[in-house]
Amino acid sequence: MSAVDAAPAPSRGGRPSREAAAQLGERILDAAMELMLDQGYGATSIEAVAARAGVSKRTFYHRFADKAALVQAVVARVVERARPAQAARTARGAQEQAAAPAGVEALRLDLQDFGNRTLQAALSPQVLALYRLIIGESHRFPDLLRAVALSGGRAQAVRTLVDLMRLHLPELPTTDAEFAAQQFLQLLVSLPQLRAMGIGDAMSPSDCETWVRRSVDLLLDGIHGRSA
Repeated sequence: MSAVDAAPAPSRGGRPSREAAAQLGERILDAAMELMLDQGYGATSIEAVAARAGVSKRTFYHRFADKAALVQAVVARVVERARPAQAARTARGAQEQAAAPAGVEALRLDLQDFGNRTLQAALSPQVLALYRLIIGESHRFPDLLRAVALSGGRAQAVRTLVDLMRLHLPELPTTDAEFAAQQFLQLLVSLPQLRAMGIGDAMSPSDCETWVRRSVDLLLDGIHGRSA
């Protein structure tokens, strides 16, 4: 057999495989994230993203309708990668659940687990970088805030917290659980993020654990006072 005979047949073109298409989409998102964090959202053009990703504008527009759709995909990916796993105890087997404490003490353990995971995610480098970008440019580009809202990260966290509270304290009204979940998230994340961004000293891992524990205590004290 000659070298010519052994050579692979030339590609006939056509659509890329599903795996290749997914990799191409990830490459575009990587390029967009790098440029937005380096140059800012306003200064990042579709042409620059396509050039950084090594694709044509036609290929870009085949995947993203416009810049707003691109930033929504970028934010959604950051949120998804940082999303904490479901509270560990709620995912355990039925036998272990049966041996666990009930009511407020069970809720305390689940909230501490959820809080530690959520705070760790909120302080991850990519989330902090995205937060800086939003603070700096959202007043000029509402697409950034819209992308955050559409990502559903906060809404999912609230639902998880409400489910935990209703699981262990079924007598707690849903409206109270939703209000408590919103307040708990704000308390849990807001100040540690600001300190991680340089407004004060960044919290150590030990500081973060103490912060979560005291935040959970404050939440449960409030629930107890409300029910009493």
